Amino acid sequence: MKIIVMALIFTLFTGCNQDRNVRKPDIDKLLKSTDMNNSIIVMDTYLGELCSYGDDMEKLNEYQQNFYYIQLLEAEVNNGGFDQYFYNSGGDHALETIRGLKAIGADKTAKLLQEAMNQFPNGEVPKYREIRISTLEKIRPESEKVFEKLDDAFYTYEDDLNTLNMEYIRMYKNHF
Repeated sequence: MKIIVMALIFTLFTGCNQDRNVRKPDIDKLLKSTDMNNSIIVMDTYLGELCSYGDDMEKLNEYQQNFYYIQLLEAEVNNGGFDQYFYNSGGDHALETIRGLKAIGADKTAKLLQEAMNQFPNGEVPKYREIRISTLEKIRPESEKVFEKLDDAFYTYEDDLNTLNMEYIRMYKNHF
């Protein structure tokens, strides 16, 4: 059901069916919309389609990557915490996500992610998922309580990521 709703929203804002060529959404329409969540979904869906849902990140420019990485972080942490973020492919881009969070002014969230990254040996999150999962299993007894604390802090949304992301798009709309 969620996929159908996302496809409908994407079609409404872009005039393009997801099964056809990926077409850029109407940025002005997204920025004027009173439904910020839908605007975020449309942009995330567009960028996801553009980069084959993370498989071809080089197809996105730096501004688009920042937005996309932040959406990955938010989706994974909201679904299963920092442990899940690092377990899944979003964790491939932890360093880049810090850059994105700082770029939009989400310094508190960047600090939370950095604290989570610090649970890895030398604070270095393995770029490759298989190595990262193996490392997660080794550090899990110590990291579990820290991740839970950081998850709880993340859920307070001291940084309003949706608003910050939309303002970021507004500031750099020519890059989207």
